[in-house]
Amino acid sequence: MNYSRLIFGALAIVLLASCASQVDAGVSQEASAPGFLWGLWHGFVFPFAWIGSLFDPDIAVYAVPNRGGWYDFGFFLGITVLGGGSWFGSRKRS
Repeated sequence: MNYSRLIFGALAIVLLASCASQVDAGVSQEASAPGFLWGLWHGFVFPFAWIGSLFDPDIAVYAVPNRGGWYDFGFFLGITVLGGGSWFGSRKRS
């Protein structure tokens, strides 16, 4: 394996990730703002919400404002774990 390509790819990913930030207006600490459990639910229903958002502009797949990192973590878990994200890709075909 060519280690210079691997190092270059890792540096490119780190460079791109360092540019990411969250807008302050998108994070709310109010009690009514969606948190971890709502993020989990929104991640789980993401495929259905995405299809619905193609036809209805009032349907959103991601809640803004939300509580920030915990909402994002719940959303990620909802998509990958509850949605079967990594499980379906790892099954061996007979």
